[in-house]
Amino acid sequence: MNKWLLGLLLLATQAGQAQTTDQGLGTWNILNLRYQLALRWTLSGEAQLRSLGFYHNFHYYEAKAALGYKVTDQLSVLVGGGTYQTYREGGSFVEPKVNDEFRLWSQVNLQNSWGRLRIEHRYRWENRWTLRGYRNRFRYRLQGLLPLNQPKVLPRTLYLLAWNELFFTDVPTYFERNRVFGGLGYEVSPRLALQAGWLHQFDYFVNDETGKNFFQIAMLLNLSQKSRPNVTPSTDE
Repeated sequence: MNKWLLGLLLLATQAGQAQTTDQGLGTWNILNLRYQLALRWTLSGEAQLRSLGFYHNFHYYEAKAALGYKVTDQLSVLVGGGTYQTYREGGSFVEPKVNDEFRLWSQVNLQNSWGRLRIEHRYRWENRWTLRGYRNRFRYRLQGLLPLNQPKVLPRTLYLLAWNELFFTDVPTYFERNRVFGGLGYEVSPRLALQAGWLHQFDYFVNDETGKNFFQIAMLLNLSQKSRPNVTPSTDE
């Protein structure tokens, strides 16, 4: 196994084990699939599984799909939908549910580079049908990616990844949530990338999810016969 990949996995595992459930460290697991339909069209799917303890007390899962169109090298748009299921605390998938949600969203991504640093701005409008009725939500994520051992993300590239995302609604109190992530990624091949890091979530008020600190691990798979599209390796959280 490549030494960079082995180091990444060991670091991620040790970071998770260094935290205890008494400190409230949960897990956030992501499988992201992409398929390039044509030069500018991409189909993607993503599944997530989250727990409030370190791989126990599973309380949340989601499954979604999206269709994306690359307008230019710097601009892309996307529409998607999915199911989002949140359970109560106290064990794994404890009922009754906190939220049973179907969601549609529209998204715009803007990318630019400063030397090696790749910046992505993501704007998303969500239409949410929840147990408490229909809701709108607006999200903005600023992400930075920095390759460490190569000038850009190619096979066998280790990279730093960090982002901050803000959540807003169109009703008081307007500001809903803030998420911050920092970690490492490794581009194994044009068809596979791995990411691991720490995610902190702050809620202005608890509405449909609990938990503040998570160990996040993600696997990104490109299922097409072509190489990975020229985009920043990213999940669709």
